[in-house]
Amino acid sequence: MKMSTRTRYGTRALLELALRKDDAPVFLKDIAREQGISLAYLEQLMAPLVGGGIVRSTKGPKGGISLARKPEDIDMAEVTALLEGTLGPVECVGNPEVCERAGACATHDIWSGLGDVMQRYLKSVTLKELAERQESLKGAHEDMYFI
Repeated sequence: MKMSTRTRYGTRALLELALRKDDAPVFLKDIAREQGISLAYLEQLMAPLVGGGIVRSTKGPKGGISLARKPEDIDMAEVTALLEGTLGPVECVGNPEVCERAGACATHDIWSGLGDVMQRYLKSVTLKELAERQESLKGAHEDMYFI
């Protein structure tokens, strides 16, 4: 299964926020520039993250976006669910009604198990851990900041 651009870019934007040492709001245009993401697309990505309580949007001259919670309280399963929707590797895992064989299909168990493994792994990785990984990579690759 491939993660969509929504999830990849949304995660990069959240990582940008987590890497900042203060909680001050950041302009979306600055994140867009730093991460090489179109501003219009980034604006679309923020809506589900704001609605899901991960990001806070502040209006005004000192406004922008900031994390609504501490990075250690945000796991990648939550981020992925907000940006990607259900994470089943095939549609019948998250929505068995779409397949008449879902209740009596041995392959359904394989896909369901794969979905469980993916979910557990994403749940085990927090935004704080991701920021720490990025910091260690940044030191090793000063010339390359993009993920």
